[in-house]
Amino acid sequence: MNAAEYLLATGQAGATALECGAERLTYGELRDAVARAAGAWRERGLGQGERVLVFAPDGIAWAIAYLGAIWAGGVAVGLNSRLFERELSVVLSESGARFIWCNESSRPLLERLLAKIADSPKLIIDAQWIAGLEAQSPVRAADLADDAMAFWVYTSGTTGVPKAVMHAQRSVIACAEFARDILGLNAQDRIYATSKMFFAYALGNSLCAGLRLGATVILDREWPTAEGVAEVVERHRPTALFSVPTLYLKMLQAGVAARLRAAGVRRYVSAGEGLPAAVRREWREASGVAPVSGYGASETVVLVFYCDDDSALLKPSPRLEFRTRANGDSDAPQRLWLRHPSIALGYWRRQEAERDSFDEGWFSPGDLFRPRDDGALELCGRDDDMLKISGQWVSILDVEHALLGASGGCVDSLAAVGFDNAEGLVSIALFAVATRGQEAQARERLTAGIAALPKLKRPRLVKWVGELPLTATGKLQRRKLKEQIFDSAE
Repeated sequence: MNAAEYLLATGQAGATALECGAERLTYGELRDAVARAAGAWRERGLGQGERVLVFAPDGIAWAIAYLGAIWAGGVAVGLNSRLFERELSVVLSESGARFIWCNESSRPLLERLLAKIADSPKLIIDAQWIAGLEAQSPVRAADLADDAMAFWVYTSGTTGVPKAVMHAQRSVIACAEFARDILGLNAQDRIYATSKMFFAYALGNSLCAGLRLGATVILDREWPTAEGVAEVVERHRPTALFSVPTLYLKMLQAGVAARLRAAGVRRYVSAGEGLPAAVRREWREASGVAPVSGYGASETVVLVFYCDDDSALLKPSPRLEFRTRANGDSDAPQRLWLRHPSIALGYWRRQEAERDSFDEGWFSPGDLFRPRDDGALELCGRDDDMLKISGQWVSILDVEHALLGASGGCVDSLAAVGFDNAEGLVSIALFAVATRGQEAQARERLTAGIAALPKLKRPRLVKWVGELPLTATGKLQRRKLKEQIFDSAE
């Protein structure tokens, strides 16, 4: 099979496939452009399995270059166009890429970094490349084994240097099933993800799912803000919105939820991190529809668990199989092993991490879960998100969600981490960011919220900060917070 050909096989020729700003492309035009792009990649010497790094803001040209590399038999690698220089240097050095597709503004940075790398990838400037496609002959899609590499996704780097997750052609076989079977989306829908396409969440659940459904996928070059999202929604009128909890909260604080409702959004999805119950409730009150909360990873591309009610308990998505490996403590949260067509092949040049997370077609994420008798699962966070305090397991995610709900919108964001106190016992430290102009009220409400928690869940250390450390994809870096604990004077 060929993943790009598979994704583009469904849409009607005259139906709109992609929209970005004033640009619009039908499925017939997109299939032709991707086949021509594949010809351009082959003419430049791209071989089967060779990597093409796509380093530019989202857009229709981005999608053509990305899908064209796969159509040609290469491996597409979407990169964050705001990637920190240190991480970008690692990617350029270890990927062994043949080409890097970028815009003119990125040329000086990339040329400086590539000068330090032997046998470095060749720069392809996006505007010049796209302009030459009209004269390029289209080619047939490369016919590859279903386990041949199709694309890589770099992890968010919450636990260190990002890893390249290798995905096969088969990874897109079930990409539309969550959207179709859980959300009820079809070819008449218009799908918009606020996250960028280098992020697995947006790539799998918006671009790949939308194209396979034959729906319209809305892209945005700009980095998302509450007001920016509202403007995109009002201009393009999506029927389904994929976003993250932090942005849902910011949109609530900015008062734009009602604008999204008026523009016709009928389905909302939240993923990337846990959706606090208070944010779900307030979004339902403001927009009329509560978000479906999903769980996925760079290694799964699509959302493999979801919750569509107020229970916060997860149910498996279509085709997912999962199992646990028994341990001595029946109440202790456990790692799961997952099997699904979208599970990755493994990690590029990370053998130790691969042995820990992959096993003969199964994948085990770093998060912990607590299975329930009814078959549902409670997400407990990563290993270091679960603390044993006074002999009982405490999820710091529960602490965060409870305190965010108690803040009444006066706290922009907060995060809890575990640490050993002076007595050598496990305690909770809390880092909080107050909403601008509401600092005094935020402290008052958070203090009251902490007092209302069960004793073993109460943070023993509270530090007010200007911002929380986040990865390029917006995920919290708890390890950096732990480094700050003993610098705190509060």
